Amino acid sequence: MHLHQSGEDYLETILILRREKGVVRSIDVAQHMGFSKPSVSRAMSILRADGYIEMERSGGIRLTEEGERVARTMYERHDLLTRWLIGLGVSPETAAGDACRMEHALSEETFSCIKRYIGDGE
Repeated sequence: MHLHQSGEDYLETILILRREKGVVRSIDVAQHMGFSKPSVSRAMSILRADGYIEMERSGGIRLTEEGERVARTMYERHDLLTRWLIGLGVSPETAAGDACRMEHALSEETFSCIKRYIGDGE
């Protein structure tokens, strides 16, 4: 199943918040992303139905194996592209915003070539 950009953003946010807080709840995602609680609840329902997250009885959100894979991929792309753009002289705020849009649009081949070109793996 193909995940939309917004779904990828939610999974990446859950990963980031888990690293910061340990336990992630819908309200944390809503506050971090600046979305309403009902919007986030709907997105969490879709991600759960598609097998990317599991909701714990306590209200915590846990990434499934596939959710973790997608979240880590998006985080790696966002981080590398942000650092690369800053290195080119782009302001950190603009770099982060541009990286967020680019991370979803690049093919795996193009991302791998950028990664190799800037000497960040592979």
